[in-house]
Amino acid sequence: MSEQSDGIDFALAAFHDGDEWQLQEIASPAYDSVHSLAHALRRFPGDGGAVAMVAVDEDFFVLVRVVGSTTRVLLSDVTAAEEWELAQSAVDFLGLPPADDEDEQVPAGDLDLLGDLGMHAIDMGVLLDDVDLFPDEMLSDITRRLGFGELFDDAVGFTSA
Repeated sequence: MSEQSDGIDFALAAFHDGDEWQLQEIASPAYDSVHSLAHALRRFPGDGGAVAMVAVDEDFFVLVRVVGSTTRVLLSDVTAAEEWELAQSAVDFLGLPPADDEDEQVPAGDLDLLGDLGMHAIDMGVLLDDVDLFPDEMLSDITRRLGFGELFDDAVGFTSA
């Protein structure tokens, strides 16, 4: 497995503060595993909990959502667990068998973890099926549906063509 922090494109926490979305950077080592991300998210305010968005090596992303004592996880590509500790921690958290070389690049976890915020499972599945999109592009689309796309795009320096 590679050195975790070398491949992190960005790690952000999103949460509601009053009526507005807020974004805050998540620092290492909080993004090294699902458990450390969940722990870090619990310190953010808001009844709707907080969502961590971590993109790695322009290859995959992990979403972790914490609401109260519940932690929900979505990994965009299960095969990333072969190379990345964060992806492996998502697979372990979800109780999935280890990926092997024959596995397809498919998502794993809770496709509906943002359903109550406006990104339903069917839409998430369609988005994750688009193999031409990079993780930052997928997350930009997700954040637009949730209502803070511009804030996200500014935070990650993402500009669409």
